[in-house]
Amino acid sequence: MYEDFIPERLAKLRMQKGVSARDMSLSLGQANNYINNIENRKALPAMQSFFYICEYLGITPQEFFDEGNVHPALLQEIIDEAKCLEPKPLEYLLGIMKELNAKEK
Repeated sequence: MYEDFIPERLAKLRMQKGVSARDMSLSLGQANNYINNIENRKALPAMQSFFYICEYLGITPQEFFDEGNVHPALLQEIIDEAKCLEPKPLEYLLGIMKELNAKEK
């Protein structure tokens, strides 16, 4: 199960961040083909490396495994900004979000 999920999820999240597999590998202090090997199912990251990958992507391990959270870094940024709002603007924001979701259905 995770042999397929981890490579696919990593590729999606990396592309959302707009970084190449090579650049991400080098930023993590790994060989230039490290992320490519994971995404091509040639290897799985060690636990410590997985945590570094999540940190690099700006997400938690829980967010990495949450398939329902398609854009975890963006959602976290929205939540962080919303935490600074007073109750009334927060209610307005919620109303806007509900209206947008209703239009998509």
